[in-house]
Amino acid sequence: MTPTDKTNIEAAVFRRLLDHLDNHKEVQNIDLMILADFCRNCLAKWYSAEASERGIDIDYDKAREIIYRMPYSDWKDKHQLPATEEQMAQFEAKQKAKKS
Repeated sequence: MTPTDKTNIEAAVFRRLLDHLDNHKEVQNIDLMILADFCRNCLAKWYSAEASERGIDIDYDKAREIIYRMPYSDWKDKHQLPATEEQMAQFEAKQKAKKS
């Protein structure tokens, strides 16, 4: 496999990940944070950081729009539910465990 092939495959996998997340809006960011220790917002931060390292100006809000495929405020209004007490307890327990 050439480096170009590898990059093209990785890019295609990333697009598939975004498609998958877009098709499963019922999966809340808090769920992703509890289970995988990352969420859509993390992807946006990573996207913005990688662009910046390459001299490309994509701020966090623009990166969020790329990841969410709409302005974050719209996505939040349409799809984000408030975190439940149980979800917050699970998240806080995970954060505490990481510090131990």
